[in-house]
Amino acid sequence: MHLIRGLHNLKKHAGSVVTIGNFDGVHVGHEKIISQLVKKSKTLNLPSVLISFSPTPQTFFGRQQASLTSFKEKHQLLADLGVDEHLIINFDQAFSMLEAKDFIQQVLLDKLNIKHCLIGDDFCFGRGRQGDFSLLKKMSIIHGFQAENTQSILCNGHRVSSSEIRTLLGRGDMALTEQMLGRAFSISGKITHGLKKGRTIGFPTINLPIKKRISPILGVFVATVEIDGDVFKGVCNIGTRPTINSKETLLEVFLFDFNRDVYGLKAKVVFKHKIRDVKKFDSFGALKQQIESDVQSAKSHFSL
Repeated sequence: MHLIRGLHNLKKHAGSVVTIGNFDGVHVGHEKIISQLVKKSKTLNLPSVLISFSPTPQTFFGRQQASLTSFKEKHQLLADLGVDEHLIINFDQAFSMLEAKDFIQQVLLDKLNIKHCLIGDDFCFGRGRQGDFSLLKKMSIIHGFQAENTQSILCNGHRVSSSEIRTLLGRGDMALTEQMLGRAFSISGKITHGLKKGRTIGFPTINLPIKKRISPILGVFVATVEIDGDVFKGVCNIGTRPTINSKETLLEVFLFDFNRDVYGLKAKVVFKHKIRDVKKFDSFGALKQQIESDVQSAKSHFSL
């Protein structure tokens, strides 16, 4: 999949099939849209183009929210689904003031020479979110391209959306989260050195930084970790570690029967089941006792 960073790097297309959105998490609803996009592009023998934004409009307007996937994870998921081109538009002050009709004309028509467009049934665009499928449909008739909207997918009566998945993660509903994502929720990153407090109470951990990203998930979980093609079982804590008065969100995993030097390697932590919320303990002794209980809960989950 070809990555195009910014409209200034976008060359005029002879034709294209386009979809637009944030695509955070690349959930089963997104997969439905992308499947139709790729199918239509092959039918018309034109490249499929997916447009997303950096930062997201929500972040730009100060409505900071947790991301379900990092950029690398999202890009790889889109590539796996067969998208030809991923256009990332820089969402800045100038772009935020672009009228919906001008976005259609200047980007979709002048640059991408759009022949077919698919959007979700709730998608809005342009200044003040004034553009919607109705406007796109009217412009398609005038300019000779096709506009198609896709209906939402339901899971157990819930509409599949990135915001709904964040809600589910917040309350630890990993089963329904997995149904909506089409895969178990995971976080990937490079294993870094931590404060090494865990090893002083018999529970050494591998650590992954969350960096500036707001985590959509907090608590203690049963988890598996993939490192260099191997899969290990363990207990994951993701939070601020209130017992040592830390304010930095960190992902720590205690792995069963594990004794390897893995610093600097990439790890993928897959969340299986929530055990409990993060809480502050009066002493390391009390924390150790709780971790022992958490480990037993996780081993029972794995039938170990």
